[in-house]
Amino acid sequence: MGNRKRIQVGILGSTGMVGQQLIQELTGHPWFELTWLGASERSAGRQYTDVTNWRLPTSLSSSLGNLIVQSSEPTSAPHLMFSGVDASAAGQIESAFANAGHMIVSNARNHRMEECVPLLIPEVNPDHLGLLGQQRKRKGWAGGVVTNPNCSTVVLAMALAPLRGFGIRSVIVTTLQAISGAGYPGVASYDIVGNVIPVVPGEEDKMEQETQKILGRFIEDRVELHPMTVSAHTTRVPVIDGHTVTVSVKFEKAPTLDELREAFEGFTGAPQEQELPSAPKSPIVYLNAEDRPQPRLDAQRGRGMTVSIGRLRECNVLDIRFVALGHNTVRGAAGAAVLNAELLYSQGLLS
Repeated sequence: MGNRKRIQVGILGSTGMVGQQLIQELTGHPWFELTWLGASERSAGRQYTDVTNWRLPTSLSSSLGNLIVQSSEPTSAPHLMFSGVDASAAGQIESAFANAGHMIVSNARNHRMEECVPLLIPEVNPDHLGLLGQQRKRKGWAGGVVTNPNCSTVVLAMALAPLRGFGIRSVIVTTLQAISGAGYPGVASYDIVGNVIPVVPGEEDKMEQETQKILGRFIEDRVELHPMTVSAHTTRVPVIDGHTVTVSVKFEKAPTLDELREAFEGFTGAPQEQELPSAPKSPIVYLNAEDRPQPRLDAQRGRGMTVSIGRLRECNVLDIRFVALGHNTVRGAAGAAVLNAELLYSQGLLS
């Protein structure tokens, strides 16, 4: 797998925080060569360093910093495009690129719940890439769009995926979401320091709906949503990186804690089997210590691509409960998009 020919790629919405994280994830990538950066009309025609406020701890290379930013139009762009465009504009821009023959790997919400668009976590539902053929039939696109989930949905869906075989019926989840999930400058310090904000607008609906699609079955030309019910509470907490979720689950027939623990520890998927470059060795790690996982200690596990789980125990209302944690800007955004693109490439879907 490591001897694949490198292909040129570009980023839409390259000046924002998701775009910057995508640049970081793609710098030095063994399969992808970042050669094109796109942004709004007010940034087009200028060097990237002149139009972005670089906020990541790693340095921006001079070769990328000197690139001339292009307008977000499908003219000279590479075939494979990553989208970090804000949702207010992403739908129209991504559709235009897909219609022009580009493959778009998107972090935006706009296309996620469309019936013919894969909402992808490669370890969980790689077969959903079968929807790409339906995009050409229903939308007439010469290219396609693949999306990754909401940053908090990723953590929940990965934690539930190993438990599907036990017959998940209902889930109650509460999130403790890091401020980096709000982008830059994010939440005002006077609002978040020493405080908990009891709502993250729009996140609850995303978690309840997206999880059903991700865990659903691909049948012929569609995804049959998972029949479980999800009830979500979403909150913002004064943590920089790492979304924590507390989860309670009801099953058709309650498994033992040992069976659940084995399911978590044995979970793996296509990225690990194919040794994709961004895939962590273990997509899920179970931690024994009673006070883990913690964002400060565990968010960077597996270069930010591993979901950490702990505190598995019985629940007095449903059947079981546990705590899960994932890095929201890596596994929940840029890293997820790059892994999705790697799966596309490994399956020959980028021609």
